[in-house]
Amino acid sequence: MRDEALAVAREKADPARKLNVLREFMQACVLRSLHESEAFTCLSFVGGTALRFLYHLPRYSEDLDFSMEAAAGYDPVKWLDKAKKDLTAAGFDVAMTWNDRKTVHVAWIRFAGLLQAVGLSAMPDQKLSIKLEVDTRPPAGAATATDIVNRHRVFALRHHDLPSLMAGKVHALLVRAYPKGRDWYDALWYRAQRPPVEPNLVLLQNALDQTEGRGKHDAQRWREAVQRRLEALDARVLRDDVAPFLENPEEAQWIEKDHLLAALGR
Repeated sequence: MRDEALAVAREKADPARKLNVLREFMQACVLRSLHESEAFTCLSFVGGTALRFLYHLPRYSEDLDFSMEAAAGYDPVKWLDKAKKDLTAAGFDVAMTWNDRKTVHVAWIRFAGLLQAVGLSAMPDQKLSIKLEVDTRPPAGAATATDIVNRHRVFALRHHDLPSLMAGKVHALLVRAYPKGRDWYDALWYRAQRPPVEPNLVLLQNALDQTEGRGKHDAQRWREAVQRRLEALDARVLRDDVAPFLENPEEAQWIEKDHLLAALGR
């Protein structure tokens, strides 16, 4: 499997794309192991990486984000131990850390030697890292589905449906401390679908109440709130953030305020 991962990365000449496809291959290996551990009886896959793996979002993503759906059977240390054994048996030099001291549990999976092997680093000790986050107290109201994924590996996973995923994205647009071009690209993608995706308003309201306090935001008026946030941002900074993660970097030019406002339905 290690040779396969390296071959996939070496097909790309551009360093950013080489890194993206290598990371994505390793993400698929981790997700396959979680599937085999039956982790998705407890978890749903969420976030930008879920959007890519399940709905073919044309941008790469860095982290694996999950929402706890059931506490019974939740055993991430066992799941990660299995993932480490699987990856080691497949030829990878892998180390893992786990932190469950906060509401969002965090794991880091680090692979040694891969970046040097594909020419992305001269230092053998520099590691490719994948971050896993599990929200153990997610807001209520998400709708879930289970689907088969075929991206580098075949596996099944439970995930939030598109309106619920978009609710998470709108929440990020409104509350993230440091605006990310990747969020705004994803918002444009949602609205470019036919029909345009509308956020799950129950989930969005619960998420906003949980993080911002009751009464600060009305999920029904999410468009106006997002538009106000957009007006204060520098589109150039947003484009620079998202371009390295796009399958077609030229699509970063779509991140213009007028385009986004039109997509939101101003």
